[in-house]
Amino acid sequence: MAVKMRLTRMGDKKSPFYRIVVTDSRNARDGAYIDKVGHYNPTANPAEIVIDADKAKSWLAKGVQPTETVKNILVNKGVIEKPAKLSPAKTKVRKSSK
Repeated sequence: MAVKMRLTRMGDKKSPFYRIVVTDSRNARDGAYIDKVGHYNPTANPAEIVIDADKAKSWLAKGVQPTETVKNILVNKGVIEKPAKLSPAKTKVRKSSK
């Protein structure tokens, strides 16, 4: 079972609000989850981020893989350290055909 820490979208149309949850990667984005770790509100100024650091660290110690966005949020809140090497870009680079 591949377990991930990722965002689940909540809120109304055009006013997103996200929960940071631990879930099986095969579940739907807004489907059932194992545990709620925190929440993220990007519409607030500045963005509101609330994380239970103890829960997040315990799940990461158990081998849960955070998504790129959640990893950035955890680094910004100081829950995990910034990796020395940045992850490769997810997009493919297109070669120009001449």
